[in-house]
Amino acid sequence: MDLAPDAQPLVLDENERQITSWNDHRGRLTFRTLFSADSTPTARMVTGVADIPVDGYLALHRHEQAETYYVLSGEGVVTLDGTDHRVSPGCNVFIPGFGEHGIRNTGTDTLRFFYVLAADAFTDIEYVFS
Repeated sequence: MDLAPDAQPLVLDENERQITSWNDHRGRLTFRTLFSADSTPTARMVTGVADIPVDGYLALHRHEQAETYYVLSGEGVVTLDGTDHRVSPGCNVFIPGFGEHGIRNTGTDTLRFFYVLAADAFTDIEYVFS
């Protein structure tokens, strides 16, 4: 049984996706949403790549959907429900739905990570910042 009948196989280049920048109370970072049902023929997951500059961050927040980060480059600290964890390339982080989390760059180069959210579309995710 196909529960996502409109989803299609897809390969795309991240450089073809729009860059979104935040430089406000939410944090100081850029990201590209790769798969999201509101812009690609995909379902059940939102994926993307985020870049946090030196001294940048994504502020503490929550959302209903579970999420994972996979660190590609750089060094940082991810905060999960009040506990700090050092992250570097190869680290994978699981964030349960409604878990408070944030990430900051503590290194000397850009912190880059791949993210996946358990949602059909990025527009389905309601961020609640702490």
